[in-house]
Amino acid sequence: MSAGARRNARTHRVGWVKTHAPYPHALIKIFRATAFTLPRPGARLPPTETTKASTLAELILVRHGQANSHATDEAGYDQLSDLGADQARWLGEHIAATNPHFDRVLTGTLQRQVDTAHHMGVTVTTQDPRLNELSYFALAQAAFDAHAIPVPTDPSQFATHLPRVITLWTTGDLPGVPESFDDFAARITEVLTEQCADAGRTLLVTSGGVIGMALRHVLDLDNTAMARVMLQINNASMHRLSYVHDTLMVAGFNAIPHLDRPDRAHARTYV
Repeated sequence: MSAGARRNARTHRVGWVKTHAPYPHALIKIFRATAFTLPRPGARLPPTETTKASTLAELILVRHGQANSHATDEAGYDQLSDLGADQARWLGEHIAATNPHFDRVLTGTLQRQVDTAHHMGVTVTTQDPRLNELSYFALAQAAFDAHAIPVPTDPSQFATHLPRVITLWTTGDLPGVPESFDDFAARITEVLTEQCADAGRTLLVTSGGVIGMALRHVLDLDNTAMARVMLQINNASMHRLSYVHDTLMVAGFNAIPHLDRPDRAHARTYV
């Protein structure tokens, strides 16, 4: 190493700051004239003007465990399969071992959502019907009645059926359905906005259509992209949204760490 390089790499001690990079003399004077105190480990820092004005909220959306995939109506579908109960229990065990604290736990009022939270081992603070799933069976029947689109008889047909039905729903071309697309979008956006108003962690146990709509809202997806996102949402998967500096952002999508083990490969389901 040359003499110049050795000079550039020499150690400077400025107050409590120690570095191997050369400081400009003006900056050194500022450091020497300033008293720095490091907080104790674990100490609470006083809020700054920035943190006072900005709410930090974390929303964890969980899709329910596998339901009765052979059902032909809403009532028949609204119950967890044995595998769905296992998926929820494994997810609860994973959360308990990693970061179990939630300030609020919300579910919809559907039985499969409530039972998923129960098997996860969390205490529900609120049941909110705005977290209920879209009425897929009613949409499918309306698409058949108005447009002769066959109702799927096999899960493999769902991938092509859902985008077609969603498109007709968004354009108002499914007469007689129990809820319009705009009303569905409005209730999901409303509950997200409310949860972002309070700092802390909120767990929302809900359904794939609700999660898809939430991602549409955050990422400004078009309706075709939203339908494709819905198709990829695993049962008992986690989706993380962060609200900071007045902006809601996606921090995680479709996480299933509790199903990563090879002996649980069979439990990675979509329907």
